[in-house]
Amino acid sequence: MEQQLLHMVMGGRVTNPQGTEFQDLKDIHVVGFYASYAEAEEAWRGWAQRTVDDAEMKYVIVHLHKLLEPELPGA
Repeated sequence: MEQQLLHMVMGGRVTNPQGTEFQDLKDIHVVGFYASYAEAEEAWRGWAQRTVDDAEMKYVIVHLHKLLEPELPGA
């Protein structure tokens, strides 16, 4: 069984399309939590493609496993 590496996909309006500072934290859309990067990337890709024409909308993948266990080997 593959090791669970927790990821979160979220998005919202950013102040600068090249950055990750969100305009309003209350309006962040949490897409979901995923046990692998591949699953998270699939969800991210779907939402990023839905909003491709809106330069202020940005979706990101957060590596929660790195925050929860930063010393985990191979993470």
